[in-house]
Amino acid sequence: MTGTLKDWIAERLEAELAPTALDVTDESHLHAGHSGARPEGETHFRLDVVSAAFEGKSRVERHRIVNGLLDEAFKRGLHALAVRARTPGEAG
Repeated sequence: MTGTLKDWIAERLEAELAPTALDVTDESHLHAGHSGARPEGETHFRLDVVSAAFEGKSRVERHRIVNGLLDEAFKRGLHALAVRARTPGEAG
């Protein structure tokens, strides 16, 4: 994993899910001093991803897909991930 964690997350999701929309937001600064936070940041992220890969999947299944794709990031210090995973039809 090279570059910022935010960039790696975006690249990984783009490569595996071919999203029609993707927003990766680093919210680490909002959690300074909390459990899992590090001074250098990149510990807490919010994702909004729209992909046809989520068609026919429950909310839990969608989150499992995303978490599975980002397993390496969790091993390297990602502490918290808020996920909004929608299909193109749900995104309107």
